[in-house]
Amino acid sequence: MSQKKVKGSPSLQSIKSLPVDLRFVGSSGSNRMNLSDNVSGNVELSSDSAEGRSDIGLENDESPYYNLDMPAKNTPTRSIKRSNVDSKWSDTTPYTTKKKLQSWFQLPDGNWELATILQTSGNESLISLADEKVLKVNMESLVPSNPDILDGVDDLMQLSYLNEPSVLYNLQYRYNQDMIYTKAGPVLVAVNPFKKVSLYGDDYIDAYKCKSMASPHVYAITDAAMREMIRDEVNQSIIISGESGAGKTETAKIAMQYLAALGGGSGIEYEILKTNPILEAFGNAKTLRNDNSSRFGKLIEIHFSETGKISGASIQTFLLEKSRVVQSSGGERSYHIFYQLCAGAPPLLREKLNLRNADEFKYLSQSNCFTVSGVDDAEQFRVVTEALNIVHVAKESQDSVFAMLAAVLWLGNVSFTVIDSENHVEPVVDEGLVNVATLIECNIEELKLALSTRKMRVGNDTIVQKLTLPQAIDTRDALAKSIYSCLFDWLVERINKSLAVGKIRTGRSISILDIYGFESFERNSFEQFCINYANERLQQHFNRHLFKLEQEEYIQDGIDWTKVDFEDNQDCLNLFEKKPLGLQSLLDEESTFPNGTDLSFANKLKQHLNSNPCFRGERGKAFTVSHFAGEVTYDTTGFLEKNRDLLHLDSIQLLSSCTCALPQAFASTMLTQSEKPVVGALYKSGGANSQKLSVTTKFKGQLFQLMKRLENTTPHFIRCIKPNNTQSPGSYSQELVLQQLRCCGVLEVVRISRSGFPTRMTHQKFAKRYGFLLLDHVASQDPLSVSVAILHQFNILPEMYQVGYTKLFFRTGQIGVLEDTRNRTLHGILRLQSYFRGHQARCRLKEIKRGIVTLQSFFRGEKTRKEYSILLHRHRAAIHIQKRIKARICRNKFRRLNEASTAIQSVIRGWLVRRCSGDIGLLQFGERKQGTEPEEVLVKSTFLAELQRRVLRAEATLREKEEENEILSQRLQQYENRWSEYELKMNSMEQVWQKQMRSLQSSLSIAKKSLAFESDYSQRNSDASVNENDDQESTSWETKPHEINGVRSSTSAGTGVIGRLAEEFEQRSQVFGDDAKFLVEVKSGQVEAGLDPDSELRRLKQMFEGWKKDYGARLRETKVILHKLGNEEEPTRKKWWGRRNSTRMG
Repeated sequence: MSQKKVKGSPSLQSIKSLPVDLRFVGSSGSNRMNLSDNVSGNVELSSDSAEGRSDIGLENDESPYYNLDMPAKNTPTRSIKRSNVDSKWSDTTPYTTKKKLQSWFQLPDGNWELATILQTSGNESLISLADEKVLKVNMESLVPSNPDILDGVDDLMQLSYLNEPSVLYNLQYRYNQDMIYTKAGPVLVAVNPFKKVSLYGDDYIDAYKCKSMASPHVYAITDAAMREMIRDEVNQSIIISGESGAGKTETAKIAMQYLAALGGGSGIEYEILKTNPILEAFGNAKTLRNDNSSRFGKLIEIHFSETGKISGASIQTFLLEKSRVVQSSGGERSYHIFYQLCAGAPPLLREKLNLRNADEFKYLSQSNCFTVSGVDDAEQFRVVTEALNIVHVAKESQDSVFAMLAAVLWLGNVSFTVIDSENHVEPVVDEGLVNVATLIECNIEELKLALSTRKMRVGNDTIVQKLTLPQAIDTRDALAKSIYSCLFDWLVERINKSLAVGKIRTGRSISILDIYGFESFERNSFEQFCINYANERLQQHFNRHLFKLEQEEYIQDGIDWTKVDFEDNQDCLNLFEKKPLGLQSLLDEESTFPNGTDLSFANKLKQHLNSNPCFRGERGKAFTVSHFAGEVTYDTTGFLEKNRDLLHLDSIQLLSSCTCALPQAFASTMLTQSEKPVVGALYKSGGANSQKLSVTTKFKGQLFQLMKRLENTTPHFIRCIKPNNTQSPGSYSQELVLQQLRCCGVLEVVRISRSGFPTRMTHQKFAKRYGFLLLDHVASQDPLSVSVAILHQFNILPEMYQVGYTKLFFRTGQIGVLEDTRNRTLHGILRLQSYFRGHQARCRLKEIKRGIVTLQSFFRGEKTRKEYSILLHRHRAAIHIQKRIKARICRNKFRRLNEASTAIQSVIRGWLVRRCSGDIGLLQFGERKQGTEPEEVLVKSTFLAELQRRVLRAEATLREKEEENEILSQRLQQYENRWSEYELKMNSMEQVWQKQMRSLQSSLSIAKKSLAFESDYSQRNSDASVNENDDQESTSWETKPHEINGVRSSTSAGTGVIGRLAEEFEQRSQVFGDDAKFLVEVKSGQVEAGLDPDSELRRLKQMFEGWKKDYGARLRETKVILHKLGNEEEPTRKKWWGRRNSTRMG
């Protein structure tokens, strides 16, 4: 394999044959490519055909878009510079210039221009340029151009002359007509239109599904993968690659939509499609080159059942750009979800998370870019939340996810203050720090310690080291990046669980790889280093599949094959992967040293790799790598820190101490990763004790697993091309397109495919698939003989195929001829079989139908007779029943009418008789008085009618009065019931009052009796003292007159109080009794009074209760006073009796 450096680029200035003054522009750094068509032969055009070029249009093109009324767009003059080395494409000969009237000519300034050949003499030709300038040039400097009939072909392999100007012109010709897809052999080239084109939808899906449309399309590639998976039972992969902004993500979504349309029906396909908004929101961002750039790689593996229906899916992601969370350049944005959350969060969520506008968060405001043109972040947030619901992320989990996002934003607002002379800092307890602690549900003091200190283990001791301002900021940013990275991985894991629950995997799958394209900026950092390494590995896979493996297979099968050289990138891969002196090994080694710096890493690279042809050291911290797509200069600033990607154990312990479930899960995941054994020399003896695999080592392992998975599938390649850097519709930069075509090797793919045998099939499979086309005695031979017989049978030219040891190799289009023949034969066989089987089925159907009709006639006849007999019996019974019922109804009706008529007549007649008899009596009495003869009394008919009307009115009035009487009786009954209830209540109240009165009376009587007894007792004592007239006692009695008088006066006072209480009791009893009796009479209606007896009765009861309570209290006070008086009197009597007894004894 030959390795060639790209040094220059051909270009072309003007092309006359382009529509409406179309011109090209290219770039330096490419080789001139001239390749004649060895398959289709030379194309000869006469002068007549050359002069009549305008008559040959797209009507002969097989593209389905030729009839679209889309005029070609004018573009300014383009230029492409030519390389200084001989090109492997240079196959221009004088013969071609003699036969072609127009060719590409390279001007002295390096531009290409379409020139008209006026005359040829020897090795020199006279040409005319666009500005009518005539030049004499060497024929070897002319590059042949294709005839106009090939303008806009949908497959670059159809071009008679394959060179860079022709390819560029063909792509632009189709791009200007919105035909953005073009085939390049087995590769689909997709040019990003930067606008919506009418190439998608259900109609196009049905067309490609039914094979009614065969033009290049993502649908066609996806349909081919689906059919090959079902036919060959081999897993398929669709590898989509290209620069950032080339449309890889949209192409992947289009492929998934087609797969969902083909394999849908179970509902899981809708969930798979809804993963796109989630992954784009959390993994895509606006960059200078692309408004929706994927900052991670993903492999979506869609599983199918045996019937070709989608049964599940899984998503694998690679190398999320975590640094974008905390840092973004001017004009770029962080991940979309941050801006969507700030713009679209509902009020309750905003209040819960204490959200602000995006420009108030430092992580988002540093780039001074907050919106994307034509994108509504609030609406996108609604789409994301809807997608999260569809993939079964619970509402509580969604709230936790948004809380983590808000915590990351608030972490950026955490500030530090210096606390000592050594520049040590601690976080400022402000809104940012408080919100972070609240959102992740941790202790704010623990958060402060985690951000401002670091614990280091030295031997068996633990030392707490305070952090300086740069160290604290790095710790804060590392925590924010780790939270977001773990959140992204957690979301992908939840999505995979949702897509895999209850799904059956059959081993059949189609993988869609959407991974970042090759990147080269003014400043390229660690992320570009990893991304470009991944693209090198993918390019080798592309080369192996289309170049290496193809040629190796030709050699192994003994095919007569002219070896074709191509650019191999194995040297560049060795530069990255070689041990121990590869870029990745040296990076991991330097990352293990505590004192390692980015500058020491750059110096180590220059020391060990300067001899490598793909490496070149630069000044300072920079170095240059020669990639397959060109040279890229990397700045090693931040390489070691990003490669280590260490989150200190203090931060992990902080997350594990949170009460929120998500941070605990993140901490558990990080601790699990840190416990994995470290491969190689990656061991760090310094501060952090949470060491884990480096980013490059982990990414390299993921990449090797990805390559291993892809190598076990049949790949389908889609190369996305970005036509301009301004994302403008209709703009086509030839320089940019040509560079991308070289990077992805599209031209070499076409060259090798045209000159090789792209279609191959084993002898056994070929014989099994097409052997039935031969006679039986030939088809029964060995597979090789059968295969050769098939080729001879259908007159396949020897130069169109080759027979290998194990396989048959065909040039492009030959297997299609056999497939058409096979399909026509099978169609004929199936049609004949269908006719014969149809005839057999119809004959048998007629016999069965006759038997069925006979049986049905017997059964239906018997059934009908039985049903008729039952129906007849029921009919007769119904008629008899109806007759009886109708007769009874008529009799009853007649009887009621008769009785009513009789009653009315009797009433009217009676009334008339009574009325008329009274008048007649008066008349007769008057006549007798006058003495005249009696005359016959005649009653007029009007008088009778008036009488009848009066009778009817009287009856109506009578009915009304009866109804009123009935209503009044009901009311009377209600009043009687209520009155009985009131009587019961009053009786119960009277009984209660009587009991209470009796109790009070008994208390009063007892008090009276007690007072009377004490009064009598005092009187008797006083009488006895007077009658004895003892001098000594008299003397003693006289000495105490105030005691006796006091007793008497107290006794008389108690008697007066009791009397007054008794008198009050009698009066109150009489008053309450009279009031109650009066209210009862008012209630019963015996007495009329303008008051409400119910309310008055309640008021009287309340007054009685109050008086009773007051009266009882006074009665108790009186008893207490009397009891005291009694106690005072007892010792007086005792002294008195004691003195009296002592006197008697003396």
